[in-house]
Parts: sequence; structure tokens; C-alpha cells
Amino acid sequence: MTSTYTFDDLKIDVAAGRIDTVIAAQIDMQGRLMGKRFQAEYFVDSAWKETHSCNYLLATDMEMETVSGYKATSWEKGYGDYTMKPDLATLRKIPWLEGTALVLCDVLDHHTHAEVPHSPRAILKKQVKRLEDMGFTAFMATELEFFLFDQSFEAARESGYRNLKLASAYNEDYHIFQTTKEEEVMRAIRTGLQGACVPVENSKGEASAGQEEINVRYAEALTMADRHVIIKNGVKEIAWAKGKAATFLAKWHYNAAGSSSHIHQSLWSTDGKTSAFFDEKSEYGMSEVMRQYVAGLLTYAAEYTYFLAPYINSYKRFVAGTFAPTKIVWSKDNRTAGFRLCGEETKGIRIECRIGGSDLNPYLAMAALLAAGMEGIRNRIQLEPAFVGDAYSGKGVKEIPRTLRHATETLRNSAMLREAFGDDVIDHYVRAAEWEQEEYDRRITDWEVARGFERA
Repeated sequence: MTSTYTFDDLKIDVAAGRIDTVIAAQIDMQGRLMGKRFQAEYFVDSAWKETHSCNYLLATDMEMETVSGYKATSWEKGYGDYTMKPDLATLRKIPWLEGTALVLCDVLDHHTHAEVPHSPRAILKKQVKRLEDMGFTAFMATELEFFLFDQSFEAARESGYRNLKLASAYNEDYHIFQTTKEEEVMRAIRTGLQGACVPVENSKGEASAGQEEINVRYAEALTMADRHVIIKNGVKEIAWAKGKAATFLAKWHYNAAGSSSHIHQSLWSTDGKTSAFFDEKSEYGMSEVMRQYVAGLLTYAAEYTYFLAPYINSYKRFVAGTFAPTKIVWSKDNRTAGFRLCGEETKGIRIECRIGGSDLNPYLAMAALLAAGMEGIRNRIQLEPAFVGDAYSGKGVKEIPRTLRHATETLRNSAMLREAFGDDVIDHYVRAAEWEQEEYDRRITDWEVARGFERA
């Protein structure tokens, strides 16, 4: 959590007229910020305790359509309220919005005030608590990639998302001259996030025309997930303010690289001082705990892929030779593998999961990874030897689920995740996955029209 901007600081700024608006936001199933803008005086007087939202916010699709088939809420149940409880440890000023502060909220049952179990923050907090009970704390970092366009969101929408002009005309991976041309936006993103208590390390051009990457400092799992959603929202708002558009689609165009959200993870002692992953006497410096944790990640990867790739579009990113993985293997500093060992033989040793796209919900993704890793430790699962070579051409190794249908079925049948998350939570997200597929099956695509308009 951030402790650099306190509730007392907010009250001082409100009294002085420096802050007039407080955004109170919960996290929806898609990992977006949903909530209200409060007049600051009212927030510091009363709303800091709690506010309310419609419970349909955790039962909609990407387009905010009410979806049938959820146990938790429905038209029959009347779509009542949830309680939003501000977590004041997440309070921060938002420099790119004038006179504005933001606080993230936990989502509680309106009657019992217990946390709603399928709310993303609650799901991750449950796994963090399970990990603490085992004597560990998790540090994580997410790398976020996105595409930047010279059009505004409004212009892109009016054009039917055709003939979009990327911010660059060529692959700009690590390219300083090209990224200089984009610095008006990227500098505003870096400095804005830094001012919002999100410690930025760097930005860079990525492996396709118009593709960017933003990297921030690692943190405990919940704090990192909070940072992740603020980054995504901030990138979109800052791009919009500059007359640009940014997309976190996992695969925005067939000819372009996919956008990922690699997740680096390591376990430490509960005081955060001693790495549980490092053993200088073992191969690569991997402790037995780390080997078991990684073995758990590999063993259950297919079962939690949905939480790393939640949409139809997500699976179009898994293409050989594009730096998006296709195989469930681990390897030492090898970007063709689904899991890459980083920082070997140092205290910074960690495992990078490369499966997730930039469209993932970080709370769900991190919770699933922790659940799988803990299962590896609990069952002392033995780690297979590191893969060597080009994993894309690896023979006889497990593949990442290639379709949403496959990922949904493995999630539905996952005894591990049902034990870790609870049946109701898994069933809730299985329903979300089913609806995504149903919507796709109903829609008429450009490809269908192009091939059948005259010929059918």
C-alpha cells in the first residue's frame, strides 16, 4: 500500500482547496475502475466510511451488459446494492486530473458487511492470507504493454476502428529516436504515475510499430495489483487528454505483436527480508521452495490460463515466433518459454510467467498463480528439468490452451482452484467465460461478411 498520502493529508488539502474531488473506485471483473466522484468535503466528512454501488458491477461483460446465469445477482434478485469500503491505505492524488484524489474500495455484502467472495480484490486477499499462513509473503511485478495511436478514442470509434494510425511506422523495440517522438505522451505517463504513488522504473518501445511498455517497481501482491489497475486507467486517461488512444487488447491486429502482461513473482519471509526462493548452494540458486512453487505453476497452468487470458481475443496472441509463449515449460532466461527464470544465482531470483496478456485482471491472475504455487509447495511437487532451446518447436511438451473453450473447461474442472477460491467463485467466472463465448458465437464478424457477402 502507499503510505505517502494519508487521510489527514487529504483533509488538509480539501480544507485548503487543493483537492475538490475524490474518486472512490472498486475493481470490476474486467479489472477496470468503477465507482463515483465525490465532492471532497462530503468524502472527508462521511463517505470515507462507506458508499454503495449496484451489485451488477460484478456480473456484467466488457460492454456492461447484464448477463444471465449468475448465482450472485440477477433480475430475479433485483440487482441490489453492494457496500464499497474505501481502503484508505490506497489513497493518492492523481496529478493528471485537476484537484483529484483516488481511493480503491473493497466490496462488501450490503447486509452482512462480509467481503463479496467473487470480487477481484477479495479473491487475491484470500490467497495472500493463505500464503501468510504458510509463512511467506509474495512480491510481484507486472510489465504492461499497449499500443499507442495518433487518433483519439472518439476518432477511432467513428472510423469503425479501421485505418488507425499508430504512433510509429516501424518496430520501435528499445528505439530511442522513435520513442522521442512519443515522449509527450510517455513522459506524462511516467511522471503522472510517479506522482500518483506508483513508482515507475522505465518506459520503452516494444516489439511492434506503436507498441509501448511501462515498468514499475515490484511490491507485495495486493499493492502490485492496485498499481496495475491504476496504470491502465492512467495510461488511457493521459492518452485521451493528449488527443491519442491507447489499447490493452492482447492482439489488436493480426500483423502486430501481441501485448502481454508478464508477471514476475518471488516468495519471501513474512517480514520481507529473506528470500524463500534463493539458495546459493543449489542449481541456478533455486531453493527447494522455489522449485516446488514453479512445479505447481507448471502442473496447473492449463487450469488457470483463463485468469491470464479471459477473452476470445486473448488466444489470438499465442503465436509461435512472436515472443508470446505457446508451451507450458520453464527455462533459464529464455523468452520462448511460458515461464522464464530471471535473476538466477542472486537474491533477486524470480520466475516470470509470460502467458498473460495485457487484458488480464491482475487480482485474478496473481491469485491463480499463488494458488498453483502454494499447491506445488504443499504437495512437494518435483520440478522437471529446465527446457533448453526453442520452446516453440519443442516436441512432446504441454501446450497452453489455444481457445477460450478449452481454458473454460479446464477451469470448470479444476479441483485445485475450487479448493483455493471456492466453488461459487469458480462458477461465477466460468459463467463469465461462457458468456464471452456465447457473445462471439452470436456476432457477425467482418471476416464472415467479406467471404460470404457475394459468394454465399
